[in-house]
Amino acid sequence: MRTAIVGGGIGGLALALGLHQRGLECDVYESAGEIRELGVGITLLPHAMRELAALGVQPELEALGIENLESVFFNRWGQFIYREPRGRHGGYALPEIGIHRGKLHAVLYHAAVQRLGAARIHLDHRCTGVEQDALQATLRFENRAPVRADVVIACDGVNSALRRQFYPQEQPAFAGINTWRGTTVHKPILTGKSYLRIGSIDTGKMVIYPIADNVDGQGKQLVNWVAELRRGDAGMNDWNKPGRPEDVVPMFADWKFDWLDVPALIAGANQVFEYPMVDKDPVPRWTFGRVTFLGDAAHPMYPRGSNGSAQALIDAATLATELAAGGDPLAALQRYEGLRLPVTAKVVEINRTVPPDFIIMKADELAGHRAFPGTIDDLISQAELRKISEDYKDVAGFSLRALK
Repeated sequence: MRTAIVGGGIGGLALALGLHQRGLECDVYESAGEIRELGVGITLLPHAMRELAALGVQPELEALGIENLESVFFNRWGQFIYREPRGRHGGYALPEIGIHRGKLHAVLYHAAVQRLGAARIHLDHRCTGVEQDALQATLRFENRAPVRADVVIACDGVNSALRRQFYPQEQPAFAGINTWRGTTVHKPILTGKSYLRIGSIDTGKMVIYPIADNVDGQGKQLVNWVAELRRGDAGMNDWNKPGRPEDVVPMFADWKFDWLDVPALIAGANQVFEYPMVDKDPVPRWTFGRVTFLGDAAHPMYPRGSNGSAQALIDAATLATELAAGGDPLAALQRYEGLRLPVTAKVVEINRTVPPDFIIMKADELAGHRAFPGTIDDLISQAELRKISEDYKDVAGFSLRALK
């Protein structure tokens, strides 16, 4: 059986490594002409780390990133709302790690080149479509010879060319939320291993966490931050255009707390990217004969709760297992879809409606959208807030019970 993987991102490379691990050959076709360490930060939750550990790359990732100690929530006035331990500190067998996305990608890419062989990883192959018959599928590329394969896995992201072939009228769903993502060299914030959520999307939200330690030899960290804001009349940010700190600072000009100066953090950024917050409505099927979708090509979701990469990694492990079971590969693609499509559709929905920062939204509602006197415990108990967190983990598949 010859498997062609279209897209050499996190999901595509994880699938290639998983297939190789199970004794199956595959080829990866990536549109980029070279692999560079691009992007900003990513958080690897315990269910993502479970799959990465199974692929044998956990030690490298732990060495390159920062293990999160805690997740902490504040309102836009810097008032404490909720804290919980994370990863190993929360009772999991595996850590939760903040890391530069480019570092994660590089680890997977080098592992794939080493294990599969460089000849199996084809760069500068931009896929334009697929045709299939009763015997095989044929992939078409820009300025490249076509490729024949028994099965084709579309891992080519939210703007997947292959998904567009089967859903030509589909458009990203944009609800007026834009994001800016940046990294800043900064002194450690709180514990130096804290994952912070501050505010909510209607008045401005920040997600902040460190992704590399002591980057200047003087104890400063590379801190990843994401700014989100919803405006009813907003046009979509251009994800092909670099962002600018001066576009973001005014939204958070008065966010100066005893423990963090948010405008200074943003202004000190060494790079900023702007993106629209988009997803796509779940579709009724991913599998069309010899072709199926994986990761963002299958279930584009809001990048909340660090779940996009985790779900792609679980997709990859599930599909590799089903293909390795033997028998008709087309039946394996159908089994994979049956296992993963309903689960990920629920994650897409909860990321829209009750994301992890619903904790802050609930506290804001109870406080009348003002700073509250006293403490959060006067409005809502920590147990009630913990339930919101645990309910999200249940749907997303990384509750402590699910990973025992």
